[in-house]
Amino acid sequence: MSYQFVEQLHKKAVTIERLCRVLGVSRSGYYGARQRAKLAPKACLVSTQLKAEFAASGRVYGSRRLCAVLRARGLGIGRHRVRRLMRENRLRALWRRKFMHTTDSGHALPVSDNLLARRFNPSRPNQAWVSDITYIRTRSGWLYLAVVLDLYARKVVGWAMAPTMHAELVCAALQLAIAQRQPAPGLIVHSDRGSQYASALHQALLARHGLVGSMSRKGNCWDNAVMERFFLSLKTERVWQRDYANHAEAMTDIADYIVGFYNSVRLHSKLGNLPPNAFEQQSAIKQPIAVSEKT
Repeated sequence: MSYQFVEQLHKKAVTIERLCRVLGVSRSGYYGARQRAKLAPKACLVSTQLKAEFAASGRVYGSRRLCAVLRARGLGIGRHRVRRLMRENRLRALWRRKFMHTTDSGHALPVSDNLLARRFNPSRPNQAWVSDITYIRTRSGWLYLAVVLDLYARKVVGWAMAPTMHAELVCAALQLAIAQRQPAPGLIVHSDRGSQYASALHQALLARHGLVGSMSRKGNCWDNAVMERFFLSLKTERVWQRDYANHAEAMTDIADYIVGFYNSVRLHSKLGNLPPNAFEQQSAIKQPIAVSEKT
């Protein structure tokens, strides 16, 4: 018998003690049910907000990022409760890993020293960029994606896509990054030892803008771990959830992920749960204004 029935009888001037005794209900059970009923609407609101934020992320956020989003919305909630609500509402990001070898280091081209040396946290923008190539499956064949990422804010600053992995692909990505950022000479551009990055075309582009090439040690993916992590995020959060009919469809969707989600919306734990764009803007505000000594 529900506590609501007891409440209705109580309104007719019958004491709670007497009603519980007659109906065989403990007073603690009655008061517990009443308290749970009061909390139910709040839990429902939190679950609704949780589901909305999960959907807004493209169904890719886990408990850690969802907890950060809800706290930013003013909800005092812990990660354990977020996990419980995700289980109750069956919110789970599913993904599967696929691998394809894209690095051809078996060439006689000159390679650069590892100048980056895993220093993945520069103190300001345009000090160190990382670059790499990955593949995208479509029903019309493979599409290759080259990306340039600024380590300071983990921001994608250049990218290019093509059905082949020629040197022109990585050069197009780097040229876009240079055009958008206008870096000063001395910037380190790190990559693997692939023939595309060791090519005369790519090396000439670096030299023309005064940029310094750096390459991972042979067979050591950890030397370019930040770039690898971006590609994993791209594939788990977008690519592996799609079935691209052709290259054009994939190119449009991946550009949307980079510009519309990763750079501008996606929370990054390394950046204090800010997206790269917001982190750069916040950092720019904090930079001291240089004052000339001349009066």
